[in-house]
Amino acid sequence: MNKSLFMRIVHRLSNEVEYFRQKKDALGRLSLSALQKCTAAIRVLAYGSAADAVDEYLRHGETTARACVEHFVEGVINLFGGEYLRRPTPADLQRLLYIGEQSGFPGMVGSIDCMHWEWKNCPTAWKGQYSRGSGKPTIVLEAVASYDLWIWHAFFGPPGTLNDINVLDRSPVFDDIIQGQAPQVTYSVNGREYHLAYYLTDGIYPKWATFIQSISMPQGPKAALFAQYQEAVRKDVERAFGVLQARFAIVKNPALFWDKDKIGRIMRACIILHNMIVEDEREGYMHFNVSEFHPGQDTGTSQVDLTYSTDIPSNIANMMGVRTRIRDRQMHQQLKADLVEHLWSKFGRDQDNN
Repeated sequence: MNKSLFMRIVHRLSNEVEYFRQKKDALGRLSLSALQKCTAAIRVLAYGSAADAVDEYLRHGETTARACVEHFVEGVINLFGGEYLRRPTPADLQRLLYIGEQSGFPGMVGSIDCMHWEWKNCPTAWKGQYSRGSGKPTIVLEAVASYDLWIWHAFFGPPGTLNDINVLDRSPVFDDIIQGQAPQVTYSVNGREYHLAYYLTDGIYPKWATFIQSISMPQGPKAALFAQYQEAVRKDVERAFGVLQARFAIVKNPALFWDKDKIGRIMRACIILHNMIVEDEREGYMHFNVSEFHPGQDTGTSQVDLTYSTDIPSNIANMMGVRTRIRDRQMHQQLKADLVEHLWSKFGRDQDNN
């Protein structure tokens, strides 16, 4: 991350977290500074190094370095989690829908997939639950990522024996929609209007109205074009996983902690830091020109109701009705067929010219 971003984090932690405030002992000697403690924590997260690897460079021992990591991740979650691991606001949704239209997928707000993090020190009694086959124990992260690699949803903790469908059954990814706390979305595809945004997924996910998979064996030019564009855009979440692991080697290497709660906090803090870096560096690798876009303006066929109340009362009948709409297989097939026609009308001429 850039130095200015790191110093901003250090400044907030030193002012608002007691552990990072520099103090004096009985002889008037200063303790470790906030910069020393934060540097130790970020080096362990970024390089995946052992806790005692910074003793000569930062002048403190293994126990202190481990405490720095634990307090650092808790401080990052408490101070920055509300902003950098938030659900999309109406303005965020409007921007994501706009980018989805530019990509050829009206109503698309990101892609969803799962990643496994190996747990080296998994308790022996739990290894059967967390190991698939003869493999090593892992913990699953389910995430939703957008075009700029921002991670909008992170659900971490299911054991590695679960596949993506089992994780989805436990995941809160659709809770806001089911409970009536999500902004209303309206968009049209191929002349037909829809009211549920969707994610791009791989083939294992169920055929719901909120998931659009590729076509495994496309027959004909329209299906082939759809599969090509769907697979290209869906890789956003795979790229987000790769960038997250490249930035934080602790997530790429096997987890060395014994406590699963601590591992979960480390993963959550790394995702928050990842989103902070994305925001800080976003202009450097933006794939679309959105300089003229302002949330709330007319951007074509997709609209988000910015005045929609997010605290409406919801009873069990309404929740079950929304849940049924989310899992509507017929709606999924209709939407997919409309997307195939839409992509052909939008990009098919380029294929004919080639």
